[in-house]
Amino acid sequence: MEVVEPIGTRVLIRKDEDKKVTKGGVHLPDKIEIPTLTGRIVSISEQVRRDEDYPIQQYDRVLFNPKRSIPVDFEGDNRLFVIPIEDVVAVFRRES
Repeated sequence: MEVVEPIGTRVLIRKDEDKKVTKGGVHLPDKIEIPTLTGRIVSISEQVRRDEDYPIQQYDRVLFNPKRSIPVDFEGDNRLFVIPIEDVVAVFRRES
């Protein structure tokens, strides 16, 4: 079994599926989708894991800037991206 492990200051993200319905309930045609900028952390490089400045963990849901994302052709749906940690702009957390 192959795995993808990011190196340097990067993380591997599985991008959430693009939305096909607007918040107002309008169904979009198949060719038009609302791009999402959210996803789940699949894997974290060892360098990021050891750095206390980056409080993220595997499976965290994050908001990210996709400009420097590198698509990974590892799965058929091609929703995996390697991105620099600096492009993770927020982590979604539940209030305790």
